Amino acid sequence: MSAAESTVIAPPRRRTVSTRFYRSELRLVFGRRRNQVGLAVLAAVPILISIAIKTSASRPGQDAPDFFSSITQNGLFLALAALTIELGLFLPIAIAAIAGDAVAGEANTGTLRYLLTVPVARTRLLAVKYAAIVLSALVAAFLVSVTGIVMGLLLFGGGDVVLLSGSTAGFADGLLRVLGATVYVGLGLAALGAVGLFFSTLTEQPIGAMIATVIFSTACYIADTVPQISWLHPYLITHYWMAYADLLRDPVSWSQMVDGLWLALGYAVVFWLAAWARFGRKDITS
Repeated sequence: MSAAESTVIAPPRRRTVSTRFYRSELRLVFGRRRNQVGLAVLAAVPILISIAIKTSASRPGQDAPDFFSSITQNGLFLALAALTIELGLFLPIAIAAIAGDAVAGEANTGTLRYLLTVPVARTRLLAVKYAAIVLSALVAAFLVSVTGIVMGLLLFGGGDVVLLSGSTAGFADGLLRVLGATVYVGLGLAALGAVGLFFSTLTEQPIGAMIATVIFSTACYIADTVPQISWLHPYLITHYWMAYADLLRDPVSWSQMVDGLWLALGYAVVFWLAAWARFGRKDITS
């Protein structure tokens, strides 16, 4: 037998998927002091709401939103009330800050060129950045919701949940509905994160990308209240954000939530691809 024949050919090495870059990105996102402060503000809102309602001499009347008028009967509704309040401004700002910093922040600090010479493919970099944004959106929504649940149960108790349709559900069923609403809110915010990621590829100033994202979200919110352009409403990113209230009905009405999830997916795909197209041909100078 010749030497060539006796040589054992080793099987090709299987490539393993490494999560090191993703874990590094998560440490970067949740390790930033400003993001920690932002999350603390998000958690403070349900705490302030619970204290204000508990110490108030008057209770929400019939003109108050359903979630607020139900808080004193069941603390689970505090989580939904907090989500309702924070969806208007605080949650979009938190996601805009994280998404706007994703690429522009790296360029601003001079680490973007280093990242791409490691090497990290631009497509992979954007995918990891957006995956971190999605997780951040879910964490932000759950932080508000869980804080609201804990404070609500401590101050107002739990028990059976009287749904918006008038029927009653058990505590476990009610808790599951609240957590489902939280996931829905998080996915809607993740779609806004894709918009912020796109703006982040247009500039080297993260504050500019953040402001542009907040303006976009606020403009959609305002446009959704203008009846003269009702034909546009179903295409606005914020239009279905409040559809999670349908989880508190019996039976659950899924149509608006399904439309909201499809819309969120559409925004996420379109703006991530726009970010990819922009970032793929962008000159990296810093």
